[in-house]
Amino acid sequence: MGDLIGVAVSGTLYYVPEYEFERVLKVSDSPVIRTKLFAALCRINTLYMIARAGSGHIGSSFSSMEIMSWIQLNEVQGAEKNAEAVFFSSKGHDAPGYYSTLIGTGKLDFDFIHKLRRLGGLPGHPDINTPGIITNTGSLGMGVSKAKGIIFANRFRKTFKPVYVLTGDGELQEGQFWESLVSASNDCLHELVVVIDHNKLQSDTLVSKVSDLGDLSAKLTAFGFKVFRIDGNDMSALADCISQAKEIKDKPKVIIADTIKGKGVSFMEHTSIDSDIENYKFHSGAPTEDMYISAVQELIDSANLLLDNAESEKLHLEIIVRPFVNPALNPPKLLVQAYSKSLLEEAGLYTNLVALDADLILDTGLIPFQKQFPERFIECGIAEQDMVSRAGTLALNGLLPVVHSFSCFLTTRPLEQIYNNSTELSKIIYVGSLAGVVPAGPGHSHQSVHDVSFMATMTNMQCVEPVSETQVKQTFSWAVSTGNQHSVYIRLASVPVESTEIINALPLPPKGEGSLVTEGADAIVFVTSAVLTIEVIKAVELLKKKGIAVSVAVMPWLNALSADWVVSTLGNHTQVFIVENHDKANAFGTFLMTQLCLNGLSENRKFHHFGITGVPACGRIDEVLAFHQLDAASLAENISKSLNA
Repeated sequence: MGDLIGVAVSGTLYYVPEYEFERVLKVSDSPVIRTKLFAALCRINTLYMIARAGSGHIGSSFSSMEIMSWIQLNEVQGAEKNAEAVFFSSKGHDAPGYYSTLIGTGKLDFDFIHKLRRLGGLPGHPDINTPGIITNTGSLGMGVSKAKGIIFANRFRKTFKPVYVLTGDGELQEGQFWESLVSASNDCLHELVVVIDHNKLQSDTLVSKVSDLGDLSAKLTAFGFKVFRIDGNDMSALADCISQAKEIKDKPKVIIADTIKGKGVSFMEHTSIDSDIENYKFHSGAPTEDMYISAVQELIDSANLLLDNAESEKLHLEIIVRPFVNPALNPPKLLVQAYSKSLLEEAGLYTNLVALDADLILDTGLIPFQKQFPERFIECGIAEQDMVSRAGTLALNGLLPVVHSFSCFLTTRPLEQIYNNSTELSKIIYVGSLAGVVPAGPGHSHQSVHDVSFMATMTNMQCVEPVSETQVKQTFSWAVSTGNQHSVYIRLASVPVESTEIINALPLPPKGEGSLVTEGADAIVFVTSAVLTIEVIKAVELLKKKGIAVSVAVMPWLNALSADWVVSTLGNHTQVFIVENHDKANAFGTFLMTQLCLNGLSENRKFHHFGITGVPACGRIDEVLAFHQLDAASLAENISKSLNA
C-alpha cells in the first residue's frame, strides 16, 4: 500500500499506483465524476513520467486530459462492443498524457509509467510498436487523413465504429489538415469526430500571433462538418457534446474544445497572471525540482478534494527518490547557440539577409535575430511547404533567405518545394537543427537520419555538418558570402556536444577536405557529425590500449570531396572505416566510397561502414548510441574485430 501524502518533499517523485486506479474508478457510478477522478490521477502520473524522463510536453498533455480521459473511459472502453470507438491523437506532443490514460485503463502495462523516452519503453511521440497505439503520430497535420483510412477499412469490413481523432490548434496551420476535410464531407463520413484541443498556444507563442485561425467554426462549417464548440476542460460539457455528436448520422463532426494549456496546475496554466504567454515555459521540457514539488502538491490536493466530495478515502501514492543525473565532465558546446551568434554577425554585414522560421524560434536560436532585426524576420508557423516556397521567391527577388526548422521537418514535407527552388539556381541557406539520431527521446518522427540523402543530390546544393563552434561560425560565414553561389544545407546537432581540445578550435577545412585529428598506421576512420566525432576520438583511445593505432579524418563537407586531399590522407591505409550519424544508405559513406571508386582509389582497400539501419531507436542518448553501436565502446570493439577478421 502506498503512502497518504500530506506535503510533497523535495528530492522525491510521486505516482498513483495501479491499485489506486482500480479503487478510484469504483468510487462513483456517475460517468462524469468517475472520469474527473481518472483525469486527476492521470495528471499526477503524467507529471511523474515527464519529471522522471527529464523531458516531455506538460502543457499539451494537461490541456487535453479531460478529452482523452472521457474518450478512453467511456467511448473506447466503456461502450457497447458493437459501438466501441477508435481513438488516437494526431498532436503527438500530448504523448505523456495519452500514455497515462492507456496505463490507467489497463491497455498498457503499468510498468511503462517508469519508461517514458527510454530504450524499450515509451517513445516521445506515439509509435505503433507500443500496445494500444493505433498509428504513428508526431509529424503534424496527418490525423484526419489517417482517420479516414481507418473508417474506409472499417466500412470495407461492414463495421461503422466512431473514430475520434484529437488535433492541436497550431496543427491546423499544416495544409494537409484542410486538404483532408473535403473528401470527409463529400463521402459523408459520419463516423469521424475531430476534436480540436484549442488551447490557443503552439510551440513558441500564441496561435493568433503566428497565424490567426479567424472564425474557425464558420470555416469548418463551410467544409461540410457539423461543428460543436465547448469548454474542453469541462467534463460535463464534453460528455453532453459527444452524446449529441453521436446522433448526427449524415456528416462528419468536429468539436472545437476551448482548453487551457497546462490545465490543472495554476502556475502552468497559460491563463495564469504569472504566465508569459509570449514565451510559454511549459510547452516542453521537465519542470525544475521546486516547480515539480509545487505542481504535484497542487495535483494531489485537487485529487483529494474530488475524493472528499465523493466521500472516499484520500489518495495513496508511491514515492521514489528523484533520479540523479551525472553532470558532464567537460563544459558542453552548444552548436545552435554558436549558430545564433553567427547569424547576428552576418546579418549585420548582409542587409539583404532575412530569416524564416516554422514555429521553432526558441529551439533554432532565432529569438536574438527576431529582436534585433524584426523587419527581416518572417514567422511562417507550422507550414513548412509555405515557408520554403516563400524563400524561393525571396531569393529570386534579391534577398538572401535563411530557412530554419528541425531537420526532420525541413527536409521531408517541403522536399518538392526545395527541389523546385534548387532548379531556379538561386541561393538559399537551409539550417536544419535536431539532426541525426540524437536526441532520441522524441522518437523517430523527430530523428533526422535521411536528410543528407534528400539534400545532397539537389541541384546547386552544398551540404555541410560543422563539428565545433569555430566550424559553425566559419561555415555560416562561407555560406552567406558573395564568394559562394551555392544554396547550402547546414546540418546542426542540437544536443550539447562534449568539448575536447582536439575539436574545440577545429577550423572549417577547404571545400572537399577534412581535418586529420589523429594519425595511426592500422586504419583510417572518416567521421561526420559533432556527436560521433567525440565518440570516435574516445574509441581511438580505447583502441590504443589494445595496441591499435588509428587515423581519424573529420569530414564536415558531405557532398564535396577533393581527390588530391583524399589521396594524401589515405596514404597506405587499406582498412577504411566510415562513421556517420545518418542512415547508411545514400549519405556521406555512399558518396565517399563512390568517389574513391571513380578515382581508382578503392583497389586493395576494405571498407567498413557504421551508421543507422532500420527505424532509429528511442531513449537516452547513451542508450541509443549503444543500441546502434555508435558509442565509443561499440566502435572500438567493432573496429578491432574488423581488423582482426
